[in-house]
Amino acid sequence: MSDRLASWQFNTVGCWSDDLVASSGSQLLAATPTAALGASFRLHRRDQVFPDVFDPEFSAHIRASANLRCRHRRNDPGLLGTFIDNELYWSPDWRGTDELLTLFLNLPSRRPGKVAALSSLQAHYRDFAHFNAVWRTQARSWEELGRIEHVVAPFVRLRPGVLNDALETKANLADPAREAFSADCDAFVAVVADKYFELCVSAIRAADPNHLVLGSRFGYQPPAGVIAAAGRHLDVISFNCYEFDPGPAIDAYAATGKPCLISEFSFRGDDAGLPNTKGAGPRLATQLDRALAFEGYVAAALSKPNLVGYHWFEHADQPAQGRFDGEDSNFGMVTIDDRVYHELTKTMTQVNAAAERIHAAAVPALV
Repeated sequence: MSDRLASWQFNTVGCWSDDLVASSGSQLLAATPTAALGASFRLHRRDQVFPDVFDPEFSAHIRASANLRCRHRRNDPGLLGTFIDNELYWSPDWRGTDELLTLFLNLPSRRPGKVAALSSLQAHYRDFAHFNAVWRTQARSWEELGRIEHVVAPFVRLRPGVLNDALETKANLADPAREAFSADCDAFVAVVADKYFELCVSAIRAADPNHLVLGSRFGYQPPAGVIAAAGRHLDVISFNCYEFDPGPAIDAYAATGKPCLISEFSFRGDDAGLPNTKGAGPRLATQLDRALAFEGYVAAALSKPNLVGYHWFEHADQPAQGRFDGEDSNFGMVTIDDRVYHELTKTMTQVNAAAERIHAAAVPALV
């Protein structure tokens, strides 16, 4: 498999790939594993959608995890870098409409994250009545708010993105209370992001100072404050993007000035005989359409100066019966019984071989 990937002009294996694939061929492929630091702490606590970065145990946990997952590869020439996590929940997206601020407000009593969320609101508002004019809770004091088991957000926001951001701005201009709520949520998630990236990057670098920290594989574009925090701490900002054109997403992350890595993208063909009912990304009619979509996507990505790489999802198709999470789609370069999709892999070979030339031609030379 390694030699075949190299023949298709791939030079890296993406997240969750088998290390033996990276090192077993005649040409070494760079590895990009994940440390899953925040995710492992969230599972450790079991009552958190997002890891409580204010919990004193968080720092100790991720340092121990980084030592376990990263230290043994600190001198590995085949390692490109390490992802911190995968698709954490930063703001409303396909998984729900909750804000990170309300999730932290609804943590169990006296949890550090709940205390931090309450403190951020108390520091901002002159008094409780001013706060409650915006949030419209049933509480009558800060103390009573801290005892409420489930704080309901007074507004539901769209997930971040160019078009949605414009709609949110319009809605906020029409309603000062909504604007204040949005500002509360954005301010808090920015603080959480800064603490998350600072602690996680520090933990990985303490265990492995010799390789890149590749980000946390954003599932969707997060709020601007999260992107800014990522830019302050990461070597590379990674994100998954299942659109036809990755340009707007790259622009959003490139505003930090940091290199950008597309850590996951794909297209599915309905002629593969698979259900294609679960899984991200566009469904297309044929394998030729998949090949053309790959070519257009990568060309658009390579036109961006900050782009340093792109990872395709995935090598082989998913089973028709569904994998562990039910995904049953034609994401592969080969079928589940290893028959090659020739239109797709031929196009991949040509585009990958020309990638550096395409990128250099599209990016203005520095003078």
